[in-house]
Amino acid sequence: MTNTPHHLTVPRSWTFETNDVAKGFDQHVREQLPWYELATNAISHVARHYIPQDGLVYDIGCSTGNIGCSIQETLATRNAHLIGIEPSQAMQPLYRAPGEFACTKAQLYPYKNYDLAILFLCLMFVEPSERRSFLHHLYDKCKPGGAIIIFDKLEPVDGYISTIMYRLTLAGKFSAGVSSDEIIQKELSLAGVQRPISPDHLPGNPYQWFRFGDFAGFIIEKPI
Repeated sequence: MTNTPHHLTVPRSWTFETNDVAKGFDQHVREQLPWYELATNAISHVARHYIPQDGLVYDIGCSTGNIGCSIQETLATRNAHLIGIEPSQAMQPLYRAPGEFACTKAQLYPYKNYDLAILFLCLMFVEPSERRSFLHHLYDKCKPGGAIIIFDKLEPVDGYISTIMYRLTLAGKFSAGVSSDEIIQKELSLAGVQRPISPDHLPGNPYQWFRFGDFAGFIIEKPI
C-alpha cells in the first residue's frame, strides 16, 4: 500500500490591513500572548516615570490604542500629548486612545523632539534593513531625560535555552485555548512578515526589564 504524500497548504501572509484582523485584534493578541495584559500594565507603570508636565508621547505601532488607554490618566493629569502611529488604515476607526492618530509607517513619520516613545510589539514588523537607522533616528529625537520603551520578540539564543523559551511561549498559547492548528497556521503566515529583533541593534544603553519566553522588554534612557 502506497501512502499518498500530503501537500502543505501555506496560508497567505499575515496582514493588519483587513477589517477582520483589525476588528478581532484585541481578542486575538490576548489569546496568542497570555501575558499581554501584564505587559501592558507594566509598560503603563514604567511610562509614568517618563511623562512630564506638557510632555509629548509617541505610541508607535499603536493598533487600537491599548497602550494609550493604559496611560490615559497620566496623560490627562500632566496635560501631556499622545500621538499614535500605525500603518494600518483598518485600525484607525477602532482607535480609542486619547490624542492623535497618524496613519503611516513608523520609519516615515516626521518626529519632533519627544519625552517618551513606546514600541509595543512593533519592531518585529519593521523591515530588518531599516531598523537600525530608524531606532537611531528615534533615539536622536528623544529629549535628555526621556526614554524609549521597547517590548518585542527576540531572535533565539543559541543552544537548548532557545528551545525552552520557544516552548514556554507555546505553552502560554495553549493555556489560553489556542489550538495547535491555529498556532501552526499563524506561524506560517508570518514568514517574511515578522522577524524578531536583536538587542545588539538597539541604540544607547538598553536595560532589559521584562522577559517571558522569547519576548522581552527594554528601557533606553536618553542621558541628561
